[in-house]
Amino acid sequence: MSSAPPGLAGLRPGRLAALTDGIFAIAMTLLVLNLQVPKLAAGAGSGELPHDLLKLWPKLLSYALSFVVVGVYWVGHHNQFHYVRRVDRPFLWINIAFLMTISFIPFTAALLGEYLRQQIAVAVYGANLVVVGATLYAVWRYATGGGRLVDPGLSPHVARTAGRRVLMGVAIYLLAIALSFVNTWLSVGLYVVVPVLYILPGHIDVHLAGHGPAGGSPDVAGAEADRSDIVSTERR
Repeated sequence: MSSAPPGLAGLRPGRLAALTDGIFAIAMTLLVLNLQVPKLAAGAGSGELPHDLLKLWPKLLSYALSFVVVGVYWVGHHNQFHYVRRVDRPFLWINIAFLMTISFIPFTAALLGEYLRQQIAVAVYGANLVVVGATLYAVWRYATGGGRLVDPGLSPHVARTAGRRVLMGVAIYLLAIALSFVNTWLSVGLYVVVPVLYILPGHIDVHLAGHGPAGGSPDVAGAEADRSDIVSTERR
């Protein structure tokens, strides 16, 4: 195995990745605690339980949505660390700030599930996700700024593409907060749309996969060129 490239000596990202995985696992587990088994009154008929279960649908929606959202941000952070080669003290604290916003999601998800039709609950949930996206962008921006902490072969094209992909969600969540003053269901609809957009493969996923369709869009072609540059760098 070849030694680390010059200029990349320093703290390794392994322990930070382990902490991140632990926080994400706890946050995803806490989400289900918002779901409580209905308690039937003594002598309740057999038809009461299905009725009470149906009344849980706002909490079930909040749980499913939030679980997928947290999963999406774990995937995004994991993809970023594909390029991170070392960490420093400021980077550690930016990541800790990011993890703090992730650990807050179970609270805002519980608030959304309990008061799905109230504007303040919908807006607070969206604000949480805005801050999550903004801090994830800060993680990436700091790591890639001047090639500070990332693979020397990472091109500016890939760094910009990944950054724009993170900010796309932030922009949609801001729009959803604004729409909550008009109709909370429009906001919830946008909250559902965002993780779907992230689950669909993007240009950065093409780069991570290491291949793309021939004759594709300029961004895909750029990703192909970036991959070739990285391979060449590794061979040298």
